[in-house]
Amino acid sequence: MRSLIQPLLRSTLFILFVLCPIVTQAQSARLRFENLNGLETKARDVVEVNIEGKILDLAKRVLGKTNDANAKKIGQAISGLEAIYVRAYKFENENEYNIADIDEIRAQLQSPGWERLANVRSKKNSQKIDVFTMFTGNVMSGVAVVLSESKSIAVINVIGPIDIELLTELSGKMNIPHFEIQKDKDKE
Repeated sequence: MRSLIQPLLRSTLFILFVLCPIVTQAQSARLRFENLNGLETKARDVVEVNIEGKILDLAKRVLGKTNDANAKKIGQAISGLEAIYVRAYKFENENEYNIADIDEIRAQLQSPGWERLANVRSKKNSQKIDVFTMFTGNVMSGVAVVLSESKSIAVINVIGPIDIELLTELSGKMNIPHFEIQKDKDKE
């Protein structure tokens, strides 16, 4: 019995040492929202959106089969998405939530792989907005937006590759905000 345990133990340890670095490098762009669960009972309004799996696949298929050229482009832009998660909480009074709850989300975005794209701070309503992106090679593999104000919190987490150039073409159309991204001169 002892002779079987030692080789098994050595094999298990070898696999752990070999696979652990690979697993840590393949970080997921998905945020953990567990610490926000307690806010639901305190908030006046709560929005929770989880678009993944079959629902996301259905949206991609519908957008791909429509006759509207802009809708088709949106379908192409999101074709690689794996999931979209939204959490939003609006409170009756200021400071009804613990700021540590949202700071824990921001702390997740300090981990390797995430890069800060925007950081907005305003004293009006104690507003803080952070936008982070995660890249796998040259492909954007995730986006996270964290908004906190004195009476509200919102977190948006998009997982999967996003075709930014295609979305730029659609800015200002179909309720997509207008934004400008300077294109590389080589591509023009």
